[in-house]
Amino acid sequence: MGTQTLYVSDNFFSAGKTTIYNKSKEKVGEIDLKSAFTAGLDVLDLNGKIIISGKFAFMSRKWIISNSFGEEIGRLKGKLAFFAKKYEYQTQDNRNFHIESEAFSNLYILFDENENEIGRFEKISGFFASPAFQLTSMDEGLNIFELIAVVMGVNAIQKAARNNAAQ
Repeated sequence: MGTQTLYVSDNFFSAGKTTIYNKSKEKVGEIDLKSAFTAGLDVLDLNGKIIISGKFAFMSRKWIISNSFGEEIGRLKGKLAFFAKKYEYQTQDNRNFHIESEAFSNLYILFDENENEIGRFEKISGFFASPAFQLTSMDEGLNIFELIAVVMGVNAIQKAARNNAAQ
C-alpha cells in the first residue's frame, strides 16, 4: 500500500459535507458532519456509503470510532501535557498510537507503539482556493479513512476543551 496522502478542505468544522481529495485532486470520498451542534461525523466513500464514523461517547471526552457496521474499532482520548498537545488512540485489536504536536503548531505527528512515525496531519495552503488539511499515512495497518476520523476526533476534543474553558 505505501504512503497515502489525502486533502480535506477546511469547511468540515461546520455542518454538512466536504470532499476528500487525493494528490491528483481526484475525489476519493466525503466527510459528513451531522450538525454544527454535535461533533459526530461519517467518512463516506465515492458512492456515499459510510466507511468510518466518529462521535463522543455518551457523557465522555473520549472519541469513539466505528466501522460501517457501527462496531467500535477504536477510542481516542486526550492526554495531559505541558507545552504540547498529546492524544492516544487505541484500536480494538490492541494497537496503541499516540499523536503529538507542539503547543502552537498546526502539525500533528502520529506514532505507533514502537515510536515509528506512521502519519502526519497539518494545515496547508495553496492546494485549494481556501486553506486545506493534508493527511499522510505511512502505515498499512491503519486505514487512512480511519486516520481521518482520528484527526477529526482530535479537532473535536480540542473544540470541546476550548468551549469548556470559555464557560
